[in-house]
Amino acid sequence: MTREQLEGTPTRYWHRLDDGRIQCDLCPRYCKLKEGQRGLCFVRGRQDDQIVLTTYGRSSGFCVDPIEKKPLNHYLPGSSVLSFGTAGCNLACKFCQNWDMSKSRQMDTLADSASPEQIAAAAERLGAKSVAFTYNDPVIFHEYAIDIAEACHERGINAVAVTAGYVCPEPRQEFYARMDAANIDLKAFTERFYKKLTGSQLGPVLDTIRYLRHETDVWFELTTLLIPGENDSEAEIGAMVEWVLENVGGAVPMHFTAFHPDFKMMDHPHTPPETLSRARRIALDAGIRYAYTGNTFDKSGQSTYCHHCGERVIGRDWFELSEWSLDDSGRCLSCGTRCAGVFAGKPGAWGRRRVPVRLAGSTRFARWIRP
Repeated sequence: MTREQLEGTPTRYWHRLDDGRIQCDLCPRYCKLKEGQRGLCFVRGRQDDQIVLTTYGRSSGFCVDPIEKKPLNHYLPGSSVLSFGTAGCNLACKFCQNWDMSKSRQMDTLADSASPEQIAAAAERLGAKSVAFTYNDPVIFHEYAIDIAEACHERGINAVAVTAGYVCPEPRQEFYARMDAANIDLKAFTERFYKKLTGSQLGPVLDTIRYLRHETDVWFELTTLLIPGENDSEAEIGAMVEWVLENVGGAVPMHFTAFHPDFKMMDHPHTPPETLSRARRIALDAGIRYAYTGNTFDKSGQSTYCHHCGERVIGRDWFELSEWSLDDSGRCLSCGTRCAGVFAGKPGAWGRRRVPVRLAGSTRFARWIRP
């Protein structure tokens, strides 16, 4: 990496305001900065009269995960993915479950350093089918993520974004032109929730979901963390499901996952398993073909069923695959109906392992990332 990248990589999604400040145009937060100030994400700031990215080439750690952990249940099932993140985030979620990284204001959190080429080479060496930008939102390290994706593609490695989808239209187009798959965190379905608990807005997230479905070939799935008393009512889940059906169709998988008390919401209880099962049933009854429960023991709710004949085509126990009743193209062996997703022959056998790894040039072993 160049000295320029280590000190701050120039970016291009910004413009000058009449009052002398510079506005960052990467996400709908539109931070307006004076010289030396940083945006809410902390990693993009005004330096030498431009907006720079301060975390290019610096990571919070690397792990080889199952792809199902992202979660992506219909994208190369059973395969492994090299996962990493950086510091900072452009949302202010009070329930963040990786808050020690996403809310970090200490740059020594970024203990591992690696160029895009080193990351791509490591993924190839480790046998990972994909590299995932996760743990914090890759939108904020836009330039680094794009360069990594391009380096990965040169080696036949896929790029996966795990993101809240809070990004402006022009950088969104550039970003997803390099992504192969994504999981979009649809955190709730009310503006009240987004404003109160994330400090952001629902509308731009819905725009991103529509964009992915209608203007890209990116495979994507949706995840909602259900928080008791905040976004888990039948009415809200029903409204969300109806929007998904009307705007992106029933073939987009929906994941309903369990909340555990963390960060600034230690006073909220764990999500009861029955809440997850109820949400899944609402989705299935409305016409969503693939709905899942997560962060809970529920083999039935984590498995995939043929939407035509009801056969269990992929059995799962957490991230471990059991039954497999699909042919190499993803068609049900019982009735021949194709399961939506990206399949490449027989499933992988990575299982539920999580393996911290060290890349050449990193300063220590990757930290163990909480699930």
